[in-house]
Amino acid sequence: MSTASAKFADAVVIGGGFFGAYLALLLRERGIQPLIVERESELMLRASYNNQARVHNGYHYPRSLVTAVRSRINFPRFLQDFPESVFEDFEKYYAVGSVLGKVTAQQFETFMARVGAPLRPAPDRVRRLFDAHLIEQVWVAREIAFDAGKLRTVMEQRLAEAGIPVLFSANADRVSDTGSGELLLEWESGGVRNGIRTPWVFNCTYSGINRLRHHSQLPLIPLKHELAEMVLVEPPPEIHNISVTVMCGPYFSLMPFPDKNLWTLSHVRYTPHHSWMDREGEPWQDAYVHFDRAVKNTNAPLMIRDAARYMPAMSRCVPHGSLWEVKTVLPQSELDDGRPILFSRDPELPGLISIMGGKLDNIYDIPIELDAVGISEQASLIA
Repeated sequence: MSTASAKFADAVVIGGGFFGAYLALLLRERGIQPLIVERESELMLRASYNNQARVHNGYHYPRSLVTAVRSRINFPRFLQDFPESVFEDFEKYYAVGSVLGKVTAQQFETFMARVGAPLRPAPDRVRRLFDAHLIEQVWVAREIAFDAGKLRTVMEQRLAEAGIPVLFSANADRVSDTGSGELLLEWESGGVRNGIRTPWVFNCTYSGINRLRHHSQLPLIPLKHELAEMVLVEPPPEIHNISVTVMCGPYFSLMPFPDKNLWTLSHVRYTPHHSWMDREGEPWQDAYVHFDRAVKNTNAPLMIRDAARYMPAMSRCVPHGSLWEVKTVLPQSELDDGRPILFSRDPELPGLISIMGGKLDNIYDIPIELDAVGISEQASLIA
């Protein structure tokens, strides 16, 4: 489309998930008026909603010191910044399996002491819920859930108060250099092509990051995608307010999902149905199209049956459908299960920045990265 006919914005954030909305607020605080371009009809409908609603406190990463420490630092920040969405009305327990695990109970205890994550032995009434032959140890932990619906409302209100416009049902698919120090971002909305000139484009589309890059003929960022299922369940009365995570191997996790007054059951073996990679030199698959076309046959019976081996009461969980989503991680995360933030400035188009977090509190890594590219607290806009 014509560059001359395109309007101008200080910055454009592609993606109205939690990361995109939070980034837009950060930019506004730094004197920049951003525009959010979102392909869905509302904010936070995809990965920001379809996840296990866990705010990490370090326990989940006994093989990644950096991720565990960052979680411990960011945990109280989230509680302070988003108190309206915090859900704590449950007991949280972590357990380590005796077989198939990647860490022992002693290793888990030592690691948590090292990062300062509080642990104490679970009471006997809880320990008796587990099969003693398959579970080595159980601890009381401090972890919370967030209410995804309430968090969406909070972000909608904050964006409105900051005067940040959001363009919905706009499918951004191409970015190019105008030759005058600006980028041209294009999108389709209602069958009509639109565009806007801007010095900065922040691609916060999670599993869709390479979609923009592919259509813009830019090199792909190596990413691994999984078709992921989290089963929504109603636990039996004896564990109705108990959250359990069995570490660290092919085990399961049971967490509250407050927005639906249910619980999510995930399983390391059965939550991912299949996976694929974005890599240069290989055929590219649009993650959105792949998700829409994928056959989604539930693994709920397999998850419940296997979880019941370790915790027999799980056999009486009643399934109520599933949350389906594309889960995307950096390939290097496979080594230690760490979750570093991706903040990648394109070498060909320096104003294009791709951002992806593997967990909610990665948002607190963004300010440092903005400083590094010259968008400082005092800046109005520094290219």
